[in-house]
Amino acid sequence: MANKVEICGVNTAKLPVLSNDEKVALFEKIKEGDKEARETFIGGNLRLVLSVIQRFNNRGENMDDLFQIGCIGLIKAIDNFDTSHNVKFSTYAVPMIIGEIRRYLRDNNQIRVSRSLRDIAYKALKAKEEYISKNTKEPTVDELSKILELPKEDIVFALESIQDPISLHEPAYNDGTDTIFVMDQVKDTKNTDEQWLENIALSDAMKRLSQREKHIISLRFFSGKTQMEVADEIGISQAQVSRLEKGALERMKKYI
Repeated sequence: MANKVEICGVNTAKLPVLSNDEKVALFEKIKEGDKEARETFIGGNLRLVLSVIQRFNNRGENMDDLFQIGCIGLIKAIDNFDTSHNVKFSTYAVPMIIGEIRRYLRDNNQIRVSRSLRDIAYKALKAKEEYISKNTKEPTVDELSKILELPKEDIVFALESIQDPISLHEPAYNDGTDTIFVMDQVKDTKNTDEQWLENIALSDAMKRLSQREKHIISLRFFSGKTQMEVADEIGISQAQVSRLEKGALERMKKYI
């Protein structure tokens, strides 16, 4: 099914591809209410939907259904896309398409989650999408907690409760000969001798950085923040964060 040429009556081998200039021109017409331009824009981005649904082809789902759901996500992305943010449409649309497909998969999941938890989770996902649309970055749990006026713990628990379970026998990698399954990668990586030595080397390397560099590395790789979030927190530009981070990593690499 994943390799079929025709999905929902659409010959995927003949899907059109729009250039960036064409996308910009069409979007100007879309904003003016041109329905024909909107249809052309949708048709020119169906390959994007097709590329996204390939990620879900090992779940046994009907590809026609996933394609239709992906198209709904594409249309939502078109309706909510703001050209003033200087973000590529595909960069904005892919998470929207994935989110729509994941919602569909969760709604059709055999494992039942309480209605109250599902409501909180969907409110959190909706708030997340709106935040990304407005700020072009993902919100933190703290920010979602403030937006929804709910405890952080409730939001985290609700979002985790609707995650799709993964089988231990699900393929994680295949190079054409041997397949590595999820169960092959489940092991204790915290207490090995190699991990212990690496932690010592990393700690020593961190001591050779300036306070600002330590702070940036800590926020980026231990707190999981984006360069933009780090820039906002310490009051410098994203370009400066990128430069300082690169220099710090280079020095740490040489020392280790």
